[in-house]
Amino acid sequence: MRQGPTLTIQELAPKLDRFFQLAAPKVADLIQHWNGDSGTPVFTVNGRYTTRGWTEWTQGFLFGEALLLFDATGDETLLKLGREGTLDHMAHHLTHTGVHDHGFNNLSTYGNLRRLMLEGRIPHTQAEIQTCELAIRVSGAVQASRWSRIAEGGGYIQSFNGPHSLFCDTIRSCRITALAHLLGQVLMGEGDRRINLLARTIEHLQSTLKYNVYYGEGRDQYDVPGRVAHESIFNTADGQYRCPSTQQGYSPFSTWTRGQAWIISGCAEQLELLEQLDDNQMPSGTSRQEVIAALDRAAEVTTQHYLQNSAADGIPLWDTGAPNAHRLGEINAAPSDPFNDWEPFDSSAAAIAAQGFYRLGKLHATRGNQEKAGRYHQCALRIAFTLFSPPYLSESAQHQGLILHSVYHRPNGWDHVPEGHKVPCGESSLWGDYHALELAALLQRERCQQPYFTFFKP
Repeated sequence: MRQGPTLTIQELAPKLDRFFQLAAPKVADLIQHWNGDSGTPVFTVNGRYTTRGWTEWTQGFLFGEALLLFDATGDETLLKLGREGTLDHMAHHLTHTGVHDHGFNNLSTYGNLRRLMLEGRIPHTQAEIQTCELAIRVSGAVQASRWSRIAEGGGYIQSFNGPHSLFCDTIRSCRITALAHLLGQVLMGEGDRRINLLARTIEHLQSTLKYNVYYGEGRDQYDVPGRVAHESIFNTADGQYRCPSTQQGYSPFSTWTRGQAWIISGCAEQLELLEQLDDNQMPSGTSRQEVIAALDRAAEVTTQHYLQNSAADGIPLWDTGAPNAHRLGEINAAPSDPFNDWEPFDSSAAAIAAQGFYRLGKLHATRGNQEKAGRYHQCALRIAFTLFSPPYLSESAQHQGLILHSVYHRPNGWDHVPEGHKVPCGESSLWGDYHALELAALLQRERCQQPYFTFFKP
């Protein structure tokens, strides 16, 4: 990625307005006309949302989109759709013991509703707040119960692959275990053992930063600072680390860029949480400053790696090791071309990463480091400028997606290749659309000098 002229949120304002204008009718139509019997929407084919049975992790994004659009526009119809959709359809996700995606599904819905209630944005009763908080507490505890121990100490929340598997994605889902802790929840184990959810959150963060993020310290022959492994594999018999792996990336030794984006945004949000805690609120034997230092270090190396391996406009290829990437030349020398014949770019990775960049900028501003704050903010605004403009902005009313050129699972061939093209392009994903809306809502609030967008309000 290359820096251009300095941008401001006010300069981005017309693009935000246009994005909300295009998104509102699409989200309302999708919620009102989607046939739930076929599953939940995941990604588009020829502009129409389709489903894909793998794990259920996107339904919360659908109703969360409506709540975010209400947040940005005040459209009461979207509030009704998001609120009713959450209460009517999301309860079974709270006790879904088979996924690592609770922070995706349940904080996008119950979390957004609670946030809007606490801000006085929507009418509510105390019982409605308590319902949302109970949902978050249950979801956070269930998420934390998917636990594997590591031989060296600590542990991690298991991915849907099973007890051997630590996914980089789950750092972003830890937002729900942390909030559940702030709300007073503990996980009750065998023999009435009380398990501290903040301790579980921090142990998972430490494991992720140690095993899924690389720092140029010679862990293997491909230890490039900022490289991210999608998955870390452990021997479940003794908890020993075995190797990196990947499900959706090209190889265990390259970086699947959506996974890297999860790390960037996850580090930023967890840093925001830890900065607001006191040392005496930390689990016994845990140093708040040491955890902050580890998150800072991971955020710094992954953001730099992201910038070095993205196009000039901030959009990355789906994987830094994509086999035909070399045919595109120096990747950050020119803007991304999603219609190229060699490898797809992934707008969803950019949407997720951009929010992380912005939050990191905000964090460094509060610390008094204006140089870093400005650098991170400019990266976020540059990516947002790209996403909310053609060819990434989905301007056609006939296309159900909001942001185009998202990639789901390139190795499995799940992404649609339009006629006349050689690689996937022109399609959207529900996680890409949701995170673009979360980014847009965050920027809109900053633009209008409204309270900063965070879920971590106890």
